[in-house]
Parts: sequence; C-alpha cells; structure tokens
Amino acid sequence: MPNFAINFYTELYGDILRKGRKTATIRLGDKSGKYQPGQLVWITVGRRYGPRQKLFTAIIDEVTVKPISALTRREVEKENPEFRQMEDVCSLLSRIYDRPVTPLDTVTVVMFSRVAE
Repeated sequence: MPNFAINFYTELYGDILRKGRKTATIRLGDKSGKYQPGQLVWITVGRRYGPRQKLFTAIIDEVTVKPISALTRREVEKENPEFRQMEDVCSLLSRIYDRPVTPLDTVTVVMFSRVAE
C-alpha cells in the first residue's frame, strides 16, 4: 500500500492521466528527498485540503533535479502532451505556485508508470 500520493490540483489532468498521456510531473524545487525511484504512489486529482480521487497506483521510475532551462523536450511533453517548450512549464508553474517562475528555477522531474492491479 503506497504511503505517498502525487496529487494534481486541476481536473484538466484527470483525463490525460487516465489515458496514460501524462507520465511525469514537474514540481518546483528539489523534491528528491520526497520521491524515490521504485516508490509506489497513488496518483490522485483534487483540490488541496479538499476531496481527492485516486486514479491509480504508480511506480516512480526516475527522479531528476535540474534547472527548468535544462528540461528536455521529452520531459516537457510527459508533463503535458500539449507543451512543447520550457516556457510552457514556467507559465504553468507560475500559475500553480502563484509566483513568477523562470528558466533558472530548480525543478524536480518525477517520471512514473501505472501499476496494473
């Protein structure tokens, strides 16, 4: 049974998560102490401090800490299939964290795979 969840605050992600089109999350700051390769986590959607829905269990495949400017196109597209550039990630993170985010900010890329149950 997983002890951690990776939650997505917007219902916009529910559909692409269910369809397997989103297989990574890019989080602001160094989260390498929180997420480890091989760790089982629940993937959930819902508002902070509100009800959340478990979509599936996933295994963390890879955790990478780097500046946004070093993100690969593959990492950006796994965060959101509609994204193409690091500027898309900066814009998204600026909205989520309610502060300006630049290519110099450090992020943690968490790649995950669905676990069939």
